[in-house]
Amino acid sequence: MLAIAGIAFVLGVVVGAGHGAPPGYGLAEGFVSAWSRGDYLAMYSDIDAADRRSTSAGEFAAAYRDELTTATATALEVAGSARGGSGGVVSVPVHVQTRLFGRLSLSFAFRFTGSGEGTRIAWSRSLAFPGLREGERLSRNTALPRRATLLARDGSVLAESPSAATSGEAQPPEGGRSYPLGSLGSAAVGSVGPVPAARRAELEAQGLEPTAIVGVSGLEQALDGSLRGTPGGELLAVDAADGHPERVLAYATARAAPAVRSTISPPLQRAAVTALGGQLGGIVAMEPASGQILAVAGLGLDGLQPPGSTFKMVTLTGVLNAKLADPSTEFPYATYATLDGVKLNDANGEDCGGTLELAFAVSCNSVFAPLGVKLGAPRLVATAEGFGFNHPPGVPGASESTLPPAAQIQGELDVGSTAIGQGEVLATPLAMATVAATIADGGRRPRPTFVLDSPSGTGPRVASPAVARTVRRLMIDVVSSGTGTAAAIPGVTVAGKTGTAELKTACTATAPEAGSGESTGKEAGTEGCGGASTEASNTDAWFAAFAPALKPRIVVCVMLVKDGAGGATAAPVARQVLETGLQAVH
Repeated sequence: MLAIAGIAFVLGVVVGAGHGAPPGYGLAEGFVSAWSRGDYLAMYSDIDAADRRSTSAGEFAAAYRDELTTATATALEVAGSARGGSGGVVSVPVHVQTRLFGRLSLSFAFRFTGSGEGTRIAWSRSLAFPGLREGERLSRNTALPRRATLLARDGSVLAESPSAATSGEAQPPEGGRSYPLGSLGSAAVGSVGPVPAARRAELEAQGLEPTAIVGVSGLEQALDGSLRGTPGGELLAVDAADGHPERVLAYATARAAPAVRSTISPPLQRAAVTALGGQLGGIVAMEPASGQILAVAGLGLDGLQPPGSTFKMVTLTGVLNAKLADPSTEFPYATYATLDGVKLNDANGEDCGGTLELAFAVSCNSVFAPLGVKLGAPRLVATAEGFGFNHPPGVPGASESTLPPAAQIQGELDVGSTAIGQGEVLATPLAMATVAATIADGGRRPRPTFVLDSPSGTGPRVASPAVARTVRRLMIDVVSSGTGTAAAIPGVTVAGKTGTAELKTACTATAPEAGSGESTGKEAGTEGCGGASTEASNTDAWFAAFAPALKPRIVVCVMLVKDGAGGATAAPVARQVLETGLQAVH
């Protein structure tokens, strides 16, 4: 049995029964007033004792909730005082505001048992909704209109349903939706299907039958409310015994929605899917200022993996915000950092350090892990949450990227590991694209969206424009001379950050060292604990970038599962998508 969620019960002005009126008048008015408030316990106490013995309080409340769900009720109002009728019947008029049928003007009709102070309402299931007669219950026939056409940003068709003349029905069956981009668009466009169990209560309250076809992934899910249109149908009083329709209480015509124009760029979508190929992973491309998602491939929206050193964009922002260092701050050269007595190694056991600018360019763990400790878990987590971690991404179907609360990141090793995107940090390509877009847009986080005509909005300011410019300059160094040179595009300044996330440690209990880092291109895929060789199958490769760096038009994030070092494998993929994006997005 379903409960109505979020109904605003509105209590109208009730003109009380006049002095000397029969007891049933006041009882009826009190019953309906309690109904308008959803106070089913008060209502239950007013019905006859024999009816209470045959119907439990839970069954009684469920009967009223079920009928309100069937009616798609959103607000209830008492419309007047009790009135007497023939045969001792007392009626009370009410208004029921519904999603599908507008405002209904109906009445409850009561009969009573007992007399004087012992008067009680003679209750039956037909009193669960106004307007029903003895032996009736409420039912609804619902029809969805033809699902609206989904368009790309250039106006071309991404998904459409056959016309009513072709399909012969209001809404075609599950297989009736066509997708011109085929497999090249599937990750972004998504698909339709039966109502998922998790959304059944929500959609039923909106008037959809459990058998309805709705968007279940991608744009079809994200824009489902706009694509579905407005359901129509009949609200019926049916025979409680056999379900045969008796009367139509209300009727609404299904109304199709106009075509919906999305943010997806077909050339960029094709480029992203082609660049990913058969590799397990995900790609997201977006416009940094607006947050408009331009392309999605693979696990771009829901693939949660440790982000590795792409998370150093977050850590660097926190360090600069706190004024703990600047790009010229010098750090000692080392092959590892010791945190809580454990060695956390640099990639390939390399000796790195020098200025913060250089350490970021070569992704030096022995600098950034201790910097994370100096920043501290509270400021590190707060910075990550400013970038969107631990918050819903705002795109239906997209997973939330997370890291533990500061109080649960205990000790230097936990904080240091978190600062380099390991530990318990999990992110999607959408999340890391949003981090890069925040830097590209001067420190304000954009709100990702698939709706082209939606007003652009931004989240909180994560960094000042000056800090964002500094992070951008250091990201340019990553591509020009650091770990991300494979993403360089001739004649275009690209800003980026590589990431290589270990999926399991290669260290033993007798040598408790932890390692994660970046390849500088010298020995791609050989980084790991203690500088020993790390199998490519043990690391996710990441790259997040934007271009042109000084006037960014496109952000791309690539994540390749179990595919080695970010600079060696993810950066070239990102370059392919960036090159197409620079031509397609103006």
